Amino acid sequence: MMGYILPIIVGYLLGSIPTAVWVGKWFYGIDVRTRGSGNAGATNTIRVLGVKAGIPVIIVDVLKGYLAVAFSPALAQWGGLTELPPSLEILAAAASVIGHTLPVFAGFRGGKGVATLLGAGIGLFPVASWLAVAVFIISLMITRYVSFSSMLAGFSFTLMVLLFFPPPHWAHYILAIAVSVFLPITHRKNIRRLIEGTESKVNFKKKPAT
Repeated sequence: MMGYILPIIVGYLLGSIPTAVWVGKWFYGIDVRTRGSGNAGATNTIRVLGVKAGIPVIIVDVLKGYLAVAFSPALAQWGGLTELPPSLEILAAAASVIGHTLPVFAGFRGGKGVATLLGAGIGLFPVASWLAVAVFIISLMITRYVSFSSMLAGFSFTLMVLLFFPPPHWAHYILAIAVSVFLPITHRKNIRRLIEGTESKVNFKKKPAT
């Protein structure tokens, strides 16, 4: 039983590391959830504190999802399983994303899970994930909307997995499809602002808040 539980628990705890909150509080004396969009993610960190603060947030948030996937085989084996079921690997990845959005270490007020989802995707679908990153960058350069670019990259990721990089197990299909469902849900307020024309565009030259 422990072999099934450990990867999920560790995945959630990794995801629960509130990178944006800790960076803001420890180095700037600011809780980013009280500024900007109120979101504890890399985008709002950059918006409130600047790129210098946002870069480590992005890196750690991506690593959370990647490590949840990378550690799952060893954790399953340590818990008594001789082989990691593909569905358990997917659950560990999903747990890390849930941990990011509902972090136990930050009052269950986290981010939208995009960077952590990317990390999990790199661990499971590396080629499709990096291509999705390329879509995100191109879209961001053209539109300057992080929210729109994130959702477009998510849809692109799903299509690439389904059409060009078929996974070896049915559970992987579920995750690939779930990406295109999860991102619009976590970005529903952004979608409303995009429709109303009030969504903020990213400004990487903005100085940190004081």
